[in-house]
Amino acid sequence: MSATSPAIPTVPPDSKRLHLPTLSIEGFRGIGSLSISRLGRVTLFSGENAVGKTTLLEAVQVYAARGRDAIFSQLLRGHDELTAYTDEDGDQVLGPDWSALFYGRHASLGTSIAIGPDAEEDRLRIETSSDLPIQADLFDEVSDNEDLVLKILLEDRTHYLQIPVLGSDRLARRRSSSRHLESESSLPPAILCKSLGPGLPTDVSIARFWDQAALTDDEYRAVDALNLIFHDRVERVAVIGGDDDSRTSLHSSRYRRRAVVRFKGEGRRVPLKSLGDGAVRLFCVALALANCRDGFLLIDEVENGIHYSVQSDFWKMVLQAAHENNVQVLATTHSWDCVAGFAKATAENEEVDGMHVRLEKYGERMRAVEYSEEDLVVAAEQGIEVR
Repeated sequence: MSATSPAIPTVPPDSKRLHLPTLSIEGFRGIGSLSISRLGRVTLFSGENAVGKTTLLEAVQVYAARGRDAIFSQLLRGHDELTAYTDEDGDQVLGPDWSALFYGRHASLGTSIAIGPDAEEDRLRIETSSDLPIQADLFDEVSDNEDLVLKILLEDRTHYLQIPVLGSDRLARRRSSSRHLESESSLPPAILCKSLGPGLPTDVSIARFWDQAALTDDEYRAVDALNLIFHDRVERVAVIGGDDDSRTSLHSSRYRRRAVVRFKGEGRRVPLKSLGDGAVRLFCVALALANCRDGFLLIDEVENGIHYSVQSDFWKMVLQAAHENNVQVLATTHSWDCVAGFAKATAENEEVDGMHVRLEKYGERMRAVEYSEEDLVVAAEQGIEVR
């Protein structure tokens, strides 16, 4: 976010409250219907490829954003779900394929998405509609009632977002982007939400995470996370570089902000990214937990780069930091070692509620198999696969 961008209001902290104690998803992307009766302070999701684990995390991102269009565009562009539109000059342009947000990739009048806790009145609902709000006549080039509108409902509030639709040439010739038909201030405050994907964060993301944690106890936690691998040999970490000229910062390794590590007894600084994917992953998860205070942290394929022998200690760190910072963590995995490490860590930390949920899919049907801490302990002791 630039210095001149208006800040998006966020939900004020409510100590130790879970934003999503349960989760229901209907009509979102590849999930027709899914209900999970219990989430923990930290919830680990497992399941086969293409079962919907990443889609579940994306649904939580949408819920946290409370219907703001930036998250929709971000998700669609991130998946290359784009379609060609014709602008007012007759040129072909690419814009988000909004139909891909809906189950079956079909957006027509009457289709809808619902995301949130079990209580229906507390869910975020996104409905396709031809209705326009009374305020819409204050905008230039507002289309007539044949144009598609997303009607966003949450907490007794209704908000309207006008979207281009594939096949609507008249609309497409005006615009390839979405548009709020009233001020975004009419939306409920967003919930702070950060995500870590399967790949490694950029230097820019790492530097931003560091800025939030520097000179706090969370800085020490990030160093401790590295020492899970390096056995207490890491002494200090810093982010160096940076320049007032942003163009120089982007193209010169000398000025690009990047994390460096100093080992005990050594004078030279070692780039963090030279220490391997596991080191970067551990460091960034520790920092992200500091950046998500009172919100969500979503981690896709959390096991990436982390050796099986470190899994239990890694999860102990996540559970404790999530508890202290009031963060609700949702993570996905394909790894039995990750699940076993999670089970061991949750069994040893009675203060923090950890849940494991296995997602299963049978044709178009999805279901969630929920494992309590006690179930996980038994599974880990007996070697029962719960991935």
